[in-house]
Amino acid sequence: MALTALAPAKVNLCLHVGRPRADGYHSIASLVAFADIGDLITVERADRLSLRVTGPFAGTLGNDGDNLILTALRALGEATGGGAPPVAVTLDKRLPVAAGLGGGSSDAATALKLTRDLLGLAIDEAGLNAVAARIGADGPMCLAARTAWAEGIGDRITPIDDLPVLSAVLVNPGVPSPTGAVYAAYDAMITGAAHRPDLTGDRTPAGLAAWLAGCRNDLEGPARARTPEIGEALAAMAAAPGNRLSRMSGSGATVFGLFDDAATARVAADRLTTDHGDWWLTPCLLGD
Repeated sequence: MALTALAPAKVNLCLHVGRPRADGYHSIASLVAFADIGDLITVERADRLSLRVTGPFAGTLGNDGDNLILTALRALGEATGGGAPPVAVTLDKRLPVAAGLGGGSSDAATALKLTRDLLGLAIDEAGLNAVAARIGADGPMCLAARTAWAEGIGDRITPIDDLPVLSAVLVNPGVPSPTGAVYAAYDAMITGAAHRPDLTGDRTPAGLAAWLAGCRNDLEGPARARTPEIGEALAAMAAAPGNRLSRMSGSGATVFGLFDDAATARVAADRLTTDHGDWWLTPCLLGD
């Protein structure tokens, strides 16, 4: 028996970042939505824990013990008192790596849920959430995988139930943007603060895009300074027909654009593909 599920891409619709805390982490306030595209995780019973990576971006990862999936599943074994769970995990890696889409955390969170269900492990949601937190600040957020405000270091989650599903296009210019390096650059030029703005205006896609235009991604400037290709992707997205908002997600290098409906997003995606055929690009839906 095998279980398979989507590990959805995480998109930071806005990301307000404060100064580093005494523990080295940054306080944030981020409106997060999850896409209907992502990596695929398959878990099946086996003699021992193992990981196999396939898919278009498999070559950028490898089957090593430092993968967050294996880290999460070993932590799950510790939490349930049974040692490393005896499952074979296949990661179909469809998202680019170091792309600001939370791929590693989402992969690990999805593997946790599938392994719990496959093996019938006796661990409640609070316990699973604690395990997810061990893989990093994005762990609990990706375990929930729903539209929410993420605050604190990303561990304080407030779900939002009344936002519309958004039609979007994601673009990555084919360059990595490592989170640690971007935060280090941010620390050298801090201009933002981790404040959570009031979510005002109508709840239509156009209304939400207009409200988001008054927000920021505080990592965008430092990431663009390190990786000029991000600026090129932002400019191309802004020029796409029907675009309401262009912004970098997370620490980059993926850029998203928001559109009024799926048909308009598809037209924009086709135009971007024609002009930038070497970029990773996909239309998608964001939200619950």
